[in-house]
Amino acid sequence: MRDGRPGRRESPNGRHPDWPSRRLTAPWRQHRLPAGDPGATVTSRVEEVVMQTTSRKQQDWRNRAIIAVAMLAIGSSVPAAEHPAPSDAQMIASAMHAAPARVAKDATIVAMGADGKMRTLRKGTNGFTCMPDNPATPGPDPMCMDQNAMEWVNAYMAHQPPPAGKLGMMYMLAGGTDASNTDPYAKKPDSGNHWIKTGPHFMIVGADPAFYANYPKNADPDTAAPYIMWAGTPYEHLMAPVK
Repeated sequence: MRDGRPGRRESPNGRHPDWPSRRLTAPWRQHRLPAGDPGATVTSRVEEVVMQTTSRKQQDWRNRAIIAVAMLAIGSSVPAAEHPAPSDAQMIASAMHAAPARVAKDATIVAMGADGKMRTLRKGTNGFTCMPDNPATPGPDPMCMDQNAMEWVNAYMAHQPPPAGKLGMMYMLAGGTDASNTDPYAKKPDSGNHWIKTGPHFMIVGADPAFYANYPKNADPDTAAPYIMWAGTPYEHLMAPVK
């Protein structure tokens, strides 16, 4: 599973120091020379250059943060920088592919922001929240979840225990790829991570261990039948194919 998309790994909720505000250029305004004075033009130009430079650096930081958060939340061997950032409309369309049409059309759509928090792209009414595909991963992996599953994902991303007694459901009808079926925070596939690709499926999270005991827990499972991902960890969950 991806999460958010399990999503990743270090927590994607890490904070970054704010880039200096444009208010740093205020002293130039305070010392602006009188109109008509040749120095006024020079001062104005310096102020403009400072503002443009600050703006470019701020945008560069935001772009790097988005890439870093995406890699932490999902994990991939494909460099995220190779993929242009999708528009909000594209992310909404992608997210709606995660769930049945009747669920997706009334779901809230969110995406990861540069600060590591979820940004709402569209407000919904049915209690489900959908997230778009991460273009940095090898295959499509949008997901859609109910409120309990959203709390489970938030706990996973924060490296915290999931809330007890809250059974949740997620859809990933476009399928998904994961670096490991055993390590919830594996960042890339390797010989020990059991790289796994799953077709269209839904997931049950937050169930009692006795529920998960009824299904296979192999490191390299048969993804054509129900199986347990991340068995023996706080984030074990049922993966159930629908095709």
